[in-house]
Amino acid sequence: MKFVSVPLSLQQAVMRTLRQKLTQASYFLQQKFPEPQITYQQRGTIAGSARLQEWEIRLNPILLIENQQTFIDEVIPHELAHLLAYHQFGKVAPHGKEWCFIMETIFEVPAKRTHPFSVHSVRSQIFIYYCRCQQHELTIRQHNKVLRGKICYICRQCGEKLTLLAEAET
Repeated sequence: MKFVSVPLSLQQAVMRTLRQKLTQASYFLQQKFPEPQITYQQRGTIAGSARLQEWEIRLNPILLIENQQTFIDEVIPHELAHLLAYHQFGKVAPHGKEWCFIMETIFEVPAKRTHPFSVHSVRSQIFIYYCRCQQHELTIRQHNKVLRGKICYICRQCGEKLTLLAEAET
């Protein structure tokens, strides 16, 4: 993975928000929570991820740098809510009612499952597939699954099997 250095001021802003949300959770739930470790090692189009057993939040440094305040306002509470839901309720659905409760009631942040950020700068190679009605973009991971025969993608509109564009031309 290519190393991307996150400016110190941005790291400090991340920690300020993290600590503020931890304080809110501690007050609401009448319990002190340890500060999770923050790493800037998330890759691909994922903004962040929570490693539950390690009490760690991984952040995508490129998406953080490109979307600074919106990233901090949405992704930090999102990932922290995963850790807190696991801590309080055990193994639950990733974006289930417990996670939603923490997001909306404790953090007062809309419980969105996905981020709104442009991923052009972090997106890997795409492969064009088509069906009867439209063109589809598959990631390299999806494409490799098709090549290995692990999966067959079907268009949700027309119900036809997706075919690689290059295959159609040969």
